[in-house]
Amino acid sequence: MKSDNEQAANPHAGESADEGVQARRKGQQSLHVLTYNIHKGFPQFNRRLSLHDLRERLQAVEPDLVFLQEVVGFHARHAERLANWPTSPQYEFLADQVWDDFAYGRNAVVDDSHHGNAILSKFPISRWDNEDVSAHQLERRGLLHCEIGIPGWTQPLHTINVHLGLFRAWRERQLGALVNRIDRLVPHDAPLIIAGDFNDWTRRASHMLERSLNLSEVFESSGRGPARSFPAMLPMLHLDRIYVRGFRVKIAHVHRGMHWARISDHAPLSALLTRAGQDRAGA
Repeated sequence: MKSDNEQAANPHAGESADEGVQARRKGQQSLHVLTYNIHKGFPQFNRRLSLHDLRERLQAVEPDLVFLQEVVGFHARHAERLANWPTSPQYEFLADQVWDDFAYGRNAVVDDSHHGNAILSKFPISRWDNEDVSAHQLERRGLLHCEIGIPGWTQPLHTINVHLGLFRAWRERQLGALVNRIDRLVPHDAPLIIAGDFNDWTRRASHMLERSLNLSEVFESSGRGPARSFPAMLPMLHLDRIYVRGFRVKIAHVHRGMHWARISDHAPLSALLTRAGQDRAGA
């Protein structure tokens, strides 16, 4: 499926999936998720391409689902100037036969390049859409919404990858669009994960999403408050979040340190989740 915002998914997902891996995933009991604003594959001051280091780090963490913001789908000048620029889009380069399926929502188009959000998944993505929620022509934003089939679960998992605007008024409009989308398209009893860069250091997003949608943020639900993720060199602001509905949080972690600070200006967040209730088939 294509739209003006362009979604891309791996057309060959699952064709060569190892049957033993699929068998071990039958009746999946937990999910490991990670969200990361990758700064278009460069560290904070754009000194060198960090995409290859990023791929190694992601593979070492081994999340089942990866929510990425500021992912480059195409950049002609970088491809010409940088010898180690990948020949495939960044989301495909990062998936690298580890995440069998992926979706990309193109949001910003500038001259000979475009970037947006991406979701990488070890499970099949059955449906996806990228809703344009841009509040201004100079700052293009989208909600990348995927439905993912988890082995042994009776309902698809709904995932939404977000990167909200820099200004409060813009974020409030975009949060309103997010709430409206979920009310319309996500059943109340369906498992739901919303993750990304909320650009919200005031916690207004948490108050709105908790009140309107009964969502909980994985760090706040542990009583620690939201995680500090920006800037990666010395995190002070809690801009990045993982919100869930229908899950228990076993572990929530901020990936800090110089090795991560050399990759992007944000620190990634991850969480290990287990399903709440008895929704799994055969549970």
